[in-house]
Amino acid sequence: MMKKQRINVSRRDFLIRNTTLGAGFSLGLYLPVASTAAFAADGVAAQTSATPEVNAWVVIEADDTVIIRIARSEMGQGTLTGLAQMVAEELECDWSKVTTEYPTPGENLARDKVWRSFATGGSQGIRGSHNYVRKGGAVARHMLIEAAAEEWNVPMAECSVASSVITHVPTGRTTTYGQVAALAAESFPPDFIELKDPKEWKLIGQPVKRLDTDDKLNGKQVFGADLQLPGMLNAAIKACPVFGGRLKSFDDARVNKMPGVRKVVAVEEDAVAVVADTWWQAKTALDALPISWDEGPNAKVSSASIEQMLDEGLTSRDNVFVGNQNGDVNKALTGAVKKVEATYRYPFQNHATMEPMNATALWTEDKCEVWCPTQNGEAALEAAAEASGLPISQCDVYKIHLGGGFGRRGTVQDFVNQAVAIAKQLPGRPVKLLWTREEDMAHGRYHPITKCKLVGGIDDEGNLTGLQVRISGQSILASLRPEWLAKNGADMVAFQGFLADGDHAISYSVPNLLVEHAMRNPPVPAGFWRGVNINQNAIYMECFIDELAHAAGKDPLEFRRKLMVKKPLSLAVLNAVAEKAGWGKPAAKGVYRGLAVVKTFASYVAACAEVSVDNSGKLKVHRIVAATDPGYAVNPQQIEAQVEGSFVYGLSALLYGECTIKDGAVEQTNFHDYPSMLIEEMPRVEVIVMPSGGFWGGIGEPTIAVAAPAVLNAIFAATGKRIRQLPLKGIDLRAA
Repeated sequence: MMKKQRINVSRRDFLIRNTTLGAGFSLGLYLPVASTAAFAADGVAAQTSATPEVNAWVVIEADDTVIIRIARSEMGQGTLTGLAQMVAEELECDWSKVTTEYPTPGENLARDKVWRSFATGGSQGIRGSHNYVRKGGAVARHMLIEAAAEEWNVPMAECSVASSVITHVPTGRTTTYGQVAALAAESFPPDFIELKDPKEWKLIGQPVKRLDTDDKLNGKQVFGADLQLPGMLNAAIKACPVFGGRLKSFDDARVNKMPGVRKVVAVEEDAVAVVADTWWQAKTALDALPISWDEGPNAKVSSASIEQMLDEGLTSRDNVFVGNQNGDVNKALTGAVKKVEATYRYPFQNHATMEPMNATALWTEDKCEVWCPTQNGEAALEAAAEASGLPISQCDVYKIHLGGGFGRRGTVQDFVNQAVAIAKQLPGRPVKLLWTREEDMAHGRYHPITKCKLVGGIDDEGNLTGLQVRISGQSILASLRPEWLAKNGADMVAFQGFLADGDHAISYSVPNLLVEHAMRNPPVPAGFWRGVNINQNAIYMECFIDELAHAAGKDPLEFRRKLMVKKPLSLAVLNAVAEKAGWGKPAAKGVYRGLAVVKTFASYVAACAEVSVDNSGKLKVHRIVAATDPGYAVNPQQIEAQVEGSFVYGLSALLYGECTIKDGAVEQTNFHDYPSMLIEEMPRVEVIVMPSGGFWGGIGEPTIAVAAPAVLNAIFAATGKRIRQLPLKGIDLRAA
């Protein structure tokens, strides 16, 4: 149980003087702009504060406007509002006067990383920073009260605060944060600060409206693709479509005299870009540019050759790693009364963000500045420094709200590298690089492809006695961060949902268990895709558990419950969806139900789907009941929205998401052959938010994992057909 926390506050953390930034420095709310103010977004001027910051997290204006600094990125998931709620809770400020701004990773580096992590992924936005952002608010509150007490010459203990108003209780005298902010900025932070007990929370846990909604609705919000800077040029780019291929040559003389064209440039070793006055001029010239590619060693790679690689991994002993093991699986399976085997498959998938990759860069001999939508400001800063050839202290990145991220704009910042490489060839002019959708489809960092063979043993009473799982497929870490692999070379991220304990622990107690990963890495680059490996692993586990239940002659709910006696929080969310969905009671005529449950990103989630399949095989998902226990619920309304949104993404992947490979390149090019589900296809979603307290779990990614297996299990209930590969498009779903 989480209670009041007494936090040691070092001066290194919170004594943030103005020697680095200068008094009154404050970043723009809508669009962070260059510190030199030489360039500003069209219609959005640089905003500065006349009041010094109280601390790194809080700036308070004389009119009591509260500016809360948010280091994590906002991409539609609501993290910006949730983090602001947490600071404001401890600050005890007037929520109606709260606004936000992004600091820059360059400032963070210069100030000894006072804002900690700028990365937004792995459902870490809230759970990875809740403690220190609340501390930031609590320290600022203390300093503001101390300033008022000093001005009144009274003890701090005699003062209280609510909604930005400080009251001297014995006399009733009041002042506001805005009136004492300048004095508070000159004071020292306390050595210790006590955070509130969750029972005392007034703002955390409330479904307050998002802080960024109005600007998105009225068009005031600037996204990377919208950005306009004075004198800005525009670039369109094309990289070798074959993975691992290189640029051989191009004939710029054919396009140099086309309207608006300023320059044709080689970008790194594998791409060419056209820079023009407008983006359409750049794209038109690029389409007309004769380009010759060296397709390299992967020109013959195909989906069929990759499939052979995966099939080999299902039985081979080479490059195989154990992720979880207990008991004696071979003995259990040998002695089983009934043995069930199945092989499942999950394809490559693209992130397909609504806003394609883009970045705007300005390079001079002594400074490099980048404006971009990024999930990881620090990674973008490193990419800018690398591409610019300048020390990182002479570079900075100004974050912009993302038009979708899903992991694509996180670890890999290739679009930043490219933008800087182009801008470096046009010194002193900002250049905006915007990918086409076709480029975005051809050069993603794809959801890894895997296959999985599962073997389960059942005794004469219908109990699961042993389970063997062999995953064959790609390693994300080997593709992106090989230094994060275990000492023996294993990618433990590949075992999400199968691990013995931790944030991604298996939801069942299996007496004899062996889970292995045969690492097979095709040349298609893998990446972190919303939910990461829990997406396929939940399908493998939850659909196979359903298979085992039917083979044992057991109700799928009861079969699961028996395996979850020692997993009370997982069992609680499963029971919640079963009860709300009416499991065990007749559904509407022709409607059938399916279940799924996982623990992932430290949260416990479950779903019950209701579907129908007509005589022609047409699938209709009518309803999904979802439950989530994230420990603490900062904003229940945002949690509901995240669950609903995750189902759009998860069901789109289930229905349509597949990237196929031919001649070393992705075949899909746009939304006509890589579609998302339509509004008319979206089921009714009912969300149960049931925080049990005591831990912090993720929100943005966990529930995506239960949508597909719940629907697949419901399809089996409706048709008697077990679907073991994705996507569903092209699969005959007519009853067996």
